[in-house]
Amino acid sequence: MQVTSARGISGAARAHNGNRLPKLPQVQASIVRCSSSSSAARRWAAVWGLSRPGTPLLSSLPAAASRRSLTVMAAAAAPATAAAPQATSFAKEAHGFELVRQQFVHEYDSHVLLYKHQKTGAEVISVVNSDENKTFGAVFRTPVSDSTGIPHILEHSVLCGSRKYPIKEPFVELMKGSLNTFLNAFTYPDRTCYPVASTNTQDFYNLVDVYLDAVLHPRCVNDKMTFEQEGWHLELDDPAQPLTYKGVVFNEMKGVYSSPDSMFYRTVQQALFPDNCYSHDSGGDPTVIPKLSFEQFQEFHAKYYNPSNGRFWFYGDDEPTKRLEILDGFFSDFEACPVDSEVTSQPLMQEPRRVTAHYAAGDSEDGDGKAYAAVNWVLTSEPLDVETELALGFLDYLLLGTPAAPLRKALNDSGLGAALVGGGMDDELKQPVFSVGLKGVEADKVDAVEQLVLDKLKELAEAGFTPGAIEAAVNTIEFSLRENNTGSFPRGLSLMLRAVGAWIYDKDPYTPIQWEEALNSFKDKLSAGGDVFGPLIHKYLLDNQHRVTVVMLPDQSLSAKIEEDEKSRLEAIRAQLSEEQLAKVVEETAALKERQETPDPPEALACIPALQLSDIPKTITKVPTAISQLSGGAQLLAHELFTNDVLYAEAALDMSGLPSHLLPLVPLFCRSLTQMGTDKESFVELTERIGRKTGGLSVYPFTSSKRGSDQPVAYTMVRGKAMGHNSGDLFQLMGDILATARLDDRARFTQMVAETKAGLEAGIIGSGHRFAGSRLAAQRSVAGWVGESMGGLSYLDTIRGLAKRVEDDWDSVKADLESIRSHLLQCKGAFINLTGDDRALTAAAAHVDDLLSRLPETSAAGPNSTDGWQGSLKRVNEALVVPTQVNYVGKAANLYQDADYQLTGAAYVIEKHLGTSWLWDKVRVVGGAYGGFCSFDSHSGLFTYLSYRDPNLLETLEAYDGTVDFLRGLDLDKDALTKAIIGTMGDLDAYQLPDAKGYAQFTRYLLGVTDEERQARREQVLGTTVQDFKQFADVLECVRGDAARVVAVTSADKAAQVLEQRPGFWEVKKVL
Repeated sequence: MQVTSARGISGAARAHNGNRLPKLPQVQASIVRCSSSSSAARRWAAVWGLSRPGTPLLSSLPAAASRRSLTVMAAAAAPATAAAPQATSFAKEAHGFELVRQQFVHEYDSHVLLYKHQKTGAEVISVVNSDENKTFGAVFRTPVSDSTGIPHILEHSVLCGSRKYPIKEPFVELMKGSLNTFLNAFTYPDRTCYPVASTNTQDFYNLVDVYLDAVLHPRCVNDKMTFEQEGWHLELDDPAQPLTYKGVVFNEMKGVYSSPDSMFYRTVQQALFPDNCYSHDSGGDPTVIPKLSFEQFQEFHAKYYNPSNGRFWFYGDDEPTKRLEILDGFFSDFEACPVDSEVTSQPLMQEPRRVTAHYAAGDSEDGDGKAYAAVNWVLTSEPLDVETELALGFLDYLLLGTPAAPLRKALNDSGLGAALVGGGMDDELKQPVFSVGLKGVEADKVDAVEQLVLDKLKELAEAGFTPGAIEAAVNTIEFSLRENNTGSFPRGLSLMLRAVGAWIYDKDPYTPIQWEEALNSFKDKLSAGGDVFGPLIHKYLLDNQHRVTVVMLPDQSLSAKIEEDEKSRLEAIRAQLSEEQLAKVVEETAALKERQETPDPPEALACIPALQLSDIPKTITKVPTAISQLSGGAQLLAHELFTNDVLYAEAALDMSGLPSHLLPLVPLFCRSLTQMGTDKESFVELTERIGRKTGGLSVYPFTSSKRGSDQPVAYTMVRGKAMGHNSGDLFQLMGDILATARLDDRARFTQMVAETKAGLEAGIIGSGHRFAGSRLAAQRSVAGWVGESMGGLSYLDTIRGLAKRVEDDWDSVKADLESIRSHLLQCKGAFINLTGDDRALTAAAAHVDDLLSRLPETSAAGPNSTDGWQGSLKRVNEALVVPTQVNYVGKAANLYQDADYQLTGAAYVIEKHLGTSWLWDKVRVVGGAYGGFCSFDSHSGLFTYLSYRDPNLLETLEAYDGTVDFLRGLDLDKDALTKAIIGTMGDLDAYQLPDAKGYAQFTRYLLGVTDEERQARREQVLGTTVQDFKQFADVLECVRGDAARVVAVTSADKAAQVLEQRPGFWEVKKVL
């Protein structure tokens, strides 16, 4: 499934145990703070606690893998606190609503109330529990009949002013001054969602009020300029210049269509659903978007955006009747308006077929330039009952859920391709689908991929799965259901998206959130010993004729053809315009820019509801931490927090003694520890033991600069979770993989290298801003250089050479892997970090020494002969060339080194304000980029500007350089300053679940950030003045001066155009 994202920038995550999160539906999400992975991805993140800690390594990009199906039900399964309210008396009628259904859903420890608005027929689910992280959502069914992207453009546009809030962007004002824990919007192929969340009740109601007014009474339907800004328009500054297309969604989708992975998943969806709304792109095809008229835009909103077509959701500990009062205040303006928005089903085909498409490939010899091949099914035309859906979720996990799962392993071991594609089962649309295949396939091997998938399914249908695999799947899935770890994603929103998956198709919204009975019934069937999975494989896959094999081939000329086609269309339009019409386009362009650059007056901004500084706690929230010394020089940190008897554990091994030439191998070493088996277990057996005994286990490098030190903090983290009574098994596993993991499986390592290479090459096209930022960091700090060596373009260069080295000189690679282990394994400098309630911590205490006893007191490799790592990249401007229709533009300097800046908390306020004012307006609103922002790393001192899916290059750099003058001329009134401070406090006090609290406190300890410093920074934030902004302008002079450097991910043509205008400006490096 493809979901389109509105205003945000995608993030990447990795599951415990390296478990694949297959295809990520591409969600268009609204805010830089929020991940724009799909709801499915977020819900799987909820299950696995995915937000990968430490420095995000670019090797994990793109976030192109996620699994929906069964386990997403974990979204809100376990209580956030010890108990939820048990009251059973709720209003049967109130504020124009009638209670239709009331049920206590024990899986979520919540009262779930279904109300219907008597006047409009709008339905509302009101979930009452003790979760302080309150959630609201408005969902409208919005099927499309073309690929103009109309629901996506509307999703952007309704948040640009409304009846009660007649300013340019209430959404941005909320970003500036809210304590929200979520502020976003999603465009699906058949619905549009507008969710918000906050732990502060007044802030929550403020958010709800702005969002309801935005969707029901937006100004954009009477304001063509908003449509042109967010959607598309012709732009012409001078009659002598060529015409161009501009628009935020237009450029966003050009970025999406530049990504081969994104194009592949869109091709799959459209091939599987040729006869209903899913055959179109609700996000918008850049070649079709300019066909959308303002009148069609208006009509679409009038048809679908009314309470009768909506589904509304409240969740949390606020007063239930107040929710109804708020909604009726809006709904009472409307009459019942039946809407024909039903999503029609795709009739199942009677015979398999094949679809061949092409993607834009680069001409670099280092790129794969190979095919995608996947086999895809629509599973049924009828709704699935919850037990069947549950069973298919188990089957999905058994087939593909871990690197050792048989279908996934067969594909990886085949040597037919570089990396897995396809998401397994995805049931977020009306009809569930199953998709699996490979990318990096030779064109003459695509038939072999299809045959392998079918043959392996036949084998598994007959032979079944091992008892160990089934036990591991049951434990893993049940653990995730009961743990309810949604990471930074609000539990209430995870639950909403699950319920909406049925509700939007007029099915019972309670069914998807009541899984206990179906789970027990399914476990009983497994215990009875019958063949549960074979019939499912036959019915839904092997015997299902609605099967489409999608092949996508590389085309090195396609990128140039796309650019030329757009140029030709624009030239044809220009040729038809008279001089007067051209003058009008110039006039309209100027008028739009004037409107975009004219700020709302303070009196207009005052309409946005806001908190006061008195609403903000003056002191930090401390995480309980007990520190003790362990044998061999290790330290133990323990955080006693309520976790429902789940233990979260990290073992951190000091990497600082590792020779620098081994650093690029560390990420693959980490994967090898869990993906090659041990001296007593095969890879499959180890994976199954992890699944049976724990909730997941992962290994990854953590690196960061440390303020005041030239050397980085660097650890290899072994992170896992288990029920308290299984803590002994967890520590045994940690010890086993560290001390006895095999590092000699050449075939497996070769596949990991290929997967890593494919992921990096896909990532630099879809997430170029991360690569640009990594290159800039590597020029200015050792920590940045280490991160670049293990996850950036430098890492990609290493990986490309490593593939040949593995083939020609495997013994030396194996020796390097063993050398890494020899350097890492030592008690000296190690940390054990534990988070759990008293029972879990007590159970774990008996086993910590067991783990440390597996480690030598000091490294067997001896001390590192160097005085630390000394690396850095050459300080130059760079253009990293890939086949893309958009740019990712970065510029950075080090404020500590280049401006002698002394850190204060005001820097956090200024950084956030720039991202929601100057950069938002100049790079996104005027420039048409999908995103523009800045980042200040207070540990290294690096200040970085970055843009995302940006049509511009030099213009964006000019906007960055204009920041200094913007700050000097800034005149914030008291309300605007208060808003900036409160928004910053919302980031500093971001909502965290217990495991995140314990991990955050651990990383602060490693980086030397004390509670006393945190309190001082908090006071500095709260005391920020306008003068601080103006003084910071002097500091930022260095980022527009000679000390700054530029790195951009761009196309060859655009890199050359810059050199024509500024000879010698940068070095050009062809990546793909």
